[in-house]
Amino acid sequence: MTTHGGRRDQAERDAITVEIGYALFSAAFAAAVVFGAVAGPALLFDLQDTLSRVLLRTGLVLAPVLFAARVISVLVRFRQAPRPGDLDRTGRTPQPSQPGRTNPDS
Repeated sequence: MTTHGGRRDQAERDAITVEIGYALFSAAFAAAVVFGAVAGPALLFDLQDTLSRVLLRTGLVLAPVLFAARVISVLVRFRQAPRPGDLDRTGRTPQPSQPGRTNPDS
């Protein structure tokens, strides 16, 4: 949140909206890929009933777990990322990394 009364400006709200959309889309894609990789053989091939049930149930357990883990990891990483105007531990705005160049404050 910003320092002016705790309200977010439009750019911050837009960034949050985009990040939530990215988290949901990438999590759905990853969950679908994992479900297809694990349960796909049971759906495509004529396997033994026991093996087919194990693969389907494993896919049905792994897909939502991966979905939740992906959404949480993306949103936590977004929340921890430094924002323009944030202060570092010394109370100054952090300088962008410029390899090979000296710090302008030195």
